[in-house]
Amino acid sequence: MSAASNPAPANGPHGHPVQGPGAGLALVVGAIGVVFGDIGTSPLYTLKEAFSPHYGLNSDHDTVLGVLSLAFWSLMVIVTLKYVTIIMRADNEGEGGIMALMALAQRTLKNGSRTAYVVGILGIFGASLFFGDGVITPAISVLGAMEGLEIAAPSLHPFIVPLTVVVLLLVFMAQRFGTEKVGKVFGPVMTLWFIALAVIGAWNIIQAPEVLKAFNPYWGALFFSEHGWHGVFILGAVVLAVTGGEALYADMGHFGAPPIRHAWYFFVLPCLLLNYLGQGALVLEQPELVRNPFYESVPAWALYPMIVLATMAAVIASQAVITGAFSVSRQAMQLGYIPRMRIKHTSQDTIGQIYIPGINWLLAVMVIGLVLAFRSSTNLAVAYGISVSATMLIDTLLLALVARALWPRWRNWVLPLCVLFFVVDVAFVVANGAKLLQGAWFPVVLGVVLFTMLRTWRRGRELLRDEIRKDGIRVDTFLPGLMLAPPARVPGTAVFLTADGSVVPHALLHNLKHNKVLHERNVFLTVETLPVPHAPAERQLKVEQIGDDFYRMVVRFGFMETPDVPLALMRASDATGMGFDPMDTTFFASRETIVPSARRGMAIWRDKLFAFMHRNAAPATGFFRIPGNRLVELGSQVEI
Repeated sequence: MSAASNPAPANGPHGHPVQGPGAGLALVVGAIGVVFGDIGTSPLYTLKEAFSPHYGLNSDHDTVLGVLSLAFWSLMVIVTLKYVTIIMRADNEGEGGIMALMALAQRTLKNGSRTAYVVGILGIFGASLFFGDGVITPAISVLGAMEGLEIAAPSLHPFIVPLTVVVLLLVFMAQRFGTEKVGKVFGPVMTLWFIALAVIGAWNIIQAPEVLKAFNPYWGALFFSEHGWHGVFILGAVVLAVTGGEALYADMGHFGAPPIRHAWYFFVLPCLLLNYLGQGALVLEQPELVRNPFYESVPAWALYPMIVLATMAAVIASQAVITGAFSVSRQAMQLGYIPRMRIKHTSQDTIGQIYIPGINWLLAVMVIGLVLAFRSSTNLAVAYGISVSATMLIDTLLLALVARALWPRWRNWVLPLCVLFFVVDVAFVVANGAKLLQGAWFPVVLGVVLFTMLRTWRRGRELLRDEIRKDGIRVDTFLPGLMLAPPARVPGTAVFLTADGSVVPHALLHNLKHNKVLHERNVFLTVETLPVPHAPAERQLKVEQIGDDFYRMVVRFGFMETPDVPLALMRASDATGMGFDPMDTTFFASRETIVPSARRGMAIWRDKLFAFMHRNAAPATGFFRIPGNRLVELGSQVEI
């Protein structure tokens, strides 16, 4: 049923295979620590939000069972069936996430078709919404954990927001050191967290076993029957129980599908259900405790240790989201949707351990700003959910395309399920859309702004390439004329970076104009990103001799790889025998200055936006890891 010939193997982090049951268990524990942080901290605020004054529900017997039943079946249908059982089989060479699913869906369509264009729009909009989720998750998780102080000692209420800001600031400051060492404790801490959830939940269920009736979908149907059509709006709170479901699919490339599935089926899901039912049992017995059923269900002697453990779990959930934002940003850079940014590698052994300062501090400002603006998890919960539910809806549409084209043996039952998922996702979107004026506007506006920037950057790059190609001189007509009266040749190799190998690079023309020399060997180098996570060996390099020691070379990377041009050239030495000496190779690059024009291309405001982003983008040379002491940059103006 996989998009590939076989389902994703049980790989270790970043695709390294593992051996033996001990290694498999380590992967399961690692997945518990990294993958389930977001959904694992949902019990902190989900039930409390469902009975907040915003929804106007009474904490009576039937309503409590109805809300719990809706939460249970949402976890089963959306997370267990849709993501864990089905979508995780749609692996793009072992990688998951909405951008990987988008690339997989586009591969089933004709290049340049309208459907492929729409799929690209959906995928990029979903990725934009992911950043909205990434902003709210750390804020609501840490705030929800800190609010336990109010239960332990009401006099500590004024310190909740300042302490939350301090914790979040420390989390973002620690990003530059990498998560490799800290990550080793994520699994054990989150395992302890889930065990604590299960134990507390089971203890409260024993006090009121009546709550087990919530497994019966009758109570969910009864809830809608009693509350009429406006009962749908409670899904705006129920969706909090499934936030983080998409992260299970997005992090598949780090651990492989089997460890995530095993962790969910046999450990995480049972622990979450026990805790939700335990909170419900408490409210059935003492309805007035619905103000914070999570912490009210904890024994008094364990309250402070639970606050500490909850804060650690919230930090881990935040860390997972931040790391995911780095990963998605790198994918978007590689696919040409956002400007290049400086990427710092925080591990010598694991290529996936990266730190992007620009993304980190942008997230930090927005997350801390959200905490200061909303000041409670209840207020933030109103804003939460719309981006998550919209992303889930986009995943369903992309899944239907993939199933129809790539799963002929399974589509007869997957496509009807996609209809079910579509109906549920639309209901969640509508329920959360009703909260737009109360705060849900924030992730929507953020998503639209980011989407506009991503599409503007992509379209601007296309216009820039078209202008360079239009004004350029074709190589096949330039070289014969040049060789009629060849300039002086100097020793060494000149590598000219160009987006189009059929056009003479501006840097070469400027070099001839000002220095009046040619190098002994000249290479027109184009770097391409393939819509697969890792470029296959047979497609990584293409070399073509075009005469008189001129070569056209194409180096290809996957969207999960870090482009390293000098390393690729060294590998080309082995493959082609061309012999690139790093100390005898000079890289030439053009750095264009964009001149916005109202008469062509995009709207003038988008031209100016693209020019601003282009001006502040990291140089391609740094992004491609070209050493500065071997680089010559030459500028030019281009009107778009």
